[in-house]
Amino acid sequence: MAKKATPRRQKLLRTLLAVLVVLALAGTLLFTAFRRQVDTMEYPCRYSEYVEYYAGKYNIDPLILYSFIRTESNFNPNAQSNVGARGLMQITEETFDWIKSKIAPTEPLTFDDLYDPETNIRFGTYFVSYCLLRYQQDLATAAAAYHSGWGTVDDLLAQSEYSADGKTLDHYPYPQMRQYVRKITHSYQRYQEIYNQ
Repeated sequence: MAKKATPRRQKLLRTLLAVLVVLALAGTLLFTAFRRQVDTMEYPCRYSEYVEYYAGKYNIDPLILYSFIRTESNFNPNAQSNVGARGLMQITEETFDWIKSKIAPTEPLTFDDLYDPETNIRFGTYFVSYCLLRYQQDLATAAAAYHSGWGTVDDLLAQSEYSADGKTLDHYPYPQMRQYVRKITHSYQRYQEIYNQ
């Protein structure tokens, strides 16, 4: 016949169980906080004052802009590509001149001003918004255009093997374009998971 637990033993077991529950909860909270810290370090929201302002001005989700900045320069305002693109959102001189003619024709800005975070985000946001408007707000197609240019994307849209509707891309035939689009869309998904909880 099994021994009946004494009141003292029952109290000890209840206390031990409570301690284990508290430790498990504390461990879960610590892991969650640590994971959150790792996520925000990997997908940061730097230059938020400029990103939030220009995202609002051009009616874009700020998380899209963070995705472009992270992919293009990893938030390095002095970044320069091997084709001469500059700053946070890696804008080429040709693109800079075109954007300037649209949003700042009388301002004394030069290509070197793209190293200034606010100027770069201002110009880059306009360009992203233009690509989104041109391609039905489809982020993947807009990203392809940001990376490879409208001419390339428009040529692909005219080919049924790459676009079923002629408005957005379904397939990306060039490895660099495909990789870039994947980086942008994946980053945006992660930003949403981390910051829209």
